[in-house]
Amino acid sequence: MLAAYAVHVEHSRGRRIPEPQHPYRNDFQRDRDRVIHARAFRRLEAKTQVFTRRYSDHFRNRLTHTLEVSQISRTIAGALGLNVDLVEALALVHDIGHPPFGHAGEKSLDAAMREHGLAFDHNLHALRIVEDFEQRYAAFRGLNLTFEVREGIIKHSRDYDAKEHPALAEYLLDQRPPLEAQLIDLTDEIAYNTADLDDGYEAHLLSLEEIREGVPVFDRYYREAEQIYPGAITKLKFNEALKRVINRLVDDLISNTQARLQQARIQTLDDVRHHPERLAAFSPAVEAERKQSKDFLYENLYFSPALADEKDDAERVIGALFAFWMESPEALPHNYQEKAKEKDESLPRVICDYIAGMTDNFIFEQYEKHCAGA
Repeated sequence: MLAAYAVHVEHSRGRRIPEPQHPYRNDFQRDRDRVIHARAFRRLEAKTQVFTRRYSDHFRNRLTHTLEVSQISRTIAGALGLNVDLVEALALVHDIGHPPFGHAGEKSLDAAMREHGLAFDHNLHALRIVEDFEQRYAAFRGLNLTFEVREGIIKHSRDYDAKEHPALAEYLLDQRPPLEAQLIDLTDEIAYNTADLDDGYEAHLLSLEEIREGVPVFDRYYREAEQIYPGAITKLKFNEALKRVINRLVDDLISNTQARLQQARIQTLDDVRHHPERLAAFSPAVEAERKQSKDFLYENLYFSPALADEKDDAERVIGALFAFWMESPEALPHNYQEKAKEKDESLPRVICDYIAGMTDNFIFEQYEKHCAGA
């Protein structure tokens, strides 16, 4: 049973190009399946989350992170009476626009674009992917996703100003996104804040002592695990503590969002859309814990000297390839050369699209081919 404030698939605003109803899958289920079968989704397997395979092939990549976000999102959506099919589709598509090299790659690509008066935004790039780049169907370009999934791609993690982004006007930029979309940015945080502690510890870049000192909520649960499992090896006690941190974040997000819905007297989806702020949120106490954990990761992991090589790779490889194709657009694949000739496209944007779609391995191959001997 869906809550009255959930998105009901029978009330969807539909697709750009109308299609007959499927006999046993609703429209959001079909969107989920289209995302999973997209080439851009498959490429997430070979895109860095935080750690490259230089450390190990056991760590998260963009694809495994996406699956973890999907699992957490489905659980929370079900507890809140939201549309689980829509939430799953949004979770699976939320990182599809990320370039190689993780966040370092995104910053480097944005820096290259800004030299030409443009910018790179992975949400906007994801929309370009599902609207145009994916070509699987004879009847239309892109994936022809429902309005609600396309809106969620744009609005799940930030608000866009209609004056600055007139091309996005159709996505109700003056309104809040549905709760199904609001959840995704928060479940993304739950997934990577905890997973990066795990991977950082496994990579021996974060010690148990550093984590316990820098993340008090983890320390509290680690002490609890020591009491319950005194004979367990350290890693298993670590896992028990981290599991409890995830549960705390999930439980709080569910209960606090329910309380906020009640306090705001939310009854319908329109109430959600016209509320002055987003309703899905952690409680102040847990939000402070989440921020403390994130700050710890930024200070001790993401900008650690051990990961400096990855950032250097992103800046060097992306910068060099971008400059090369600006100087030699004839070296681009034929379809990208043709794209650059279209009136609504520019050469920097087309080069950005090409680079953003690459896996870590492929971009290194292109660098070796075109730039290594320069």
